[in-house]
Amino acid sequence: MLTAHFYHAGCTVCVSAEETLLNHLSPNVKVEVVHLGEHPNRVAEAELAGVKSVPALVIDGNVLHINFGASIEALK
Repeated sequence: MLTAHFYHAGCTVCVSAEETLLNHLSPNVKVEVVHLGEHPNRVAEAELAGVKSVPALVIDGNVLHINFGASIEALK
C-alpha cells in the first residue's frame, strides 16, 4: 500500500482540499493527514519533503501543492 502525506494548517482552504482529496483518492493509498498548526515539530519534515505551501500532498516523492492556504515560512 502506498502512503501519502497531506500537510495543512487547518485553514478553510486546507480543510476543503482535505475533504475533497480524501474522497477521491484510491483506497490503495493510505493518507496521513498532518496538521502543522497542531504539530509544528513536523514543519521541518514537510520542508524536507519539498513542501513550499499548504495544503500539499506528498505522494511517491512528488509534492502536489493544492491551492494556497499558507506558506511553509508562515508556519515556522
